[in-house]
Parts: sequence; structure tokens; C-alpha cells
Amino acid sequence: MIILGIDPGYSRIGFGIIERYLYYPYYIDSGYINISAINLGQKLIKIYTGMSEIINRYCPSEIAIEQVFISKNADSALKLGQTRGCTIVCISNNGLPIFEYTPSFIKKSITGYGIADKLVVKKNIYINLKIEKHPQSDASDAIAIALTHCYKKNNY
Repeated sequence: MIILGIDPGYSRIGFGIIERYLYYPYYIDSGYINISAINLGQKLIKIYTGMSEIINRYCPSEIAIEQVFISKNADSALKLGQTRGCTIVCISNNGLPIFEYTPSFIKKSITGYGIADKLVVKKNIYINLKIEKHPQSDASDAIAIALTHCYKKNNY
């Protein structure tokens, strides 16, 4: 089973691809869609096109995405909601199931501690998946989301 993890953002959409084979996760690829410095309409088109390309290239069975963290900044929450919504529409158009996880659940599933530091989460995914070339922050967050879904499927 191929799992696509997605870390939605306003300037970048991180993605991480892992394969779950016989209950074990294997790292396949990761990266991000850069959507900074373009207007909203162009961002949404680039997100939809980029997500479609990723889905067509890797043929994931399931998608895991981080739930939106609601901040006190309404403008930031609205912008994040727009990019996340576009991502979800693309996934739904491809008929793929979507699973959502909170940041604290992701941290707990990767480190055992729901308020773990991002660096601890990164270190754990690098060790667990034997990733030698460390991806950028958005991509490593997306890998953590995909790995969380894999662990959830395995009932960890």
C-alpha cells in the first residue's frame, strides 16, 4: 500500500510517500509544491496541478493530511484553509480516501509524546525509515503524517 502524507501550507505544500509492505513502512520519496510569491488563483491552480501529478506518479492507495491548527490569526487560518481545501478537492476528484490527523496525534505516534519538538519528530522519522538525505521541513512533516497513518493502520 502506498501512502501519501500531505502537510498543507500557504507558501509550500509538503508531501511524503511511504510504502506499507507486510506492516513495515518504507520511504519512497518526498518534496514540496512551492506556491509562494504568486496570487491566490495561481496558487490554487498550481496546488491542483501539482497534487494531480504526484497522485498520477505514485498511485497512492490512501492519503493522510494534517488537520488545520486554528490560530488566533484569522487571515492565516483562512489562507491555509484555501490551500488545504484545494488539496482535498484534488484528492477527492481522484476518488482517494482521506484520513486527517492532528499535529499532537502525529507527534505522539512518531515520538510517544504529543508535544514533542519538531526536531525530535524529524530525528525519529529519519531513524525509523532509514532516510539518509534529510528532506526539507515541509517534506519531513509530510513524511511524519504518512508514517502516522501507517502506524494507525497497524494499530500501534
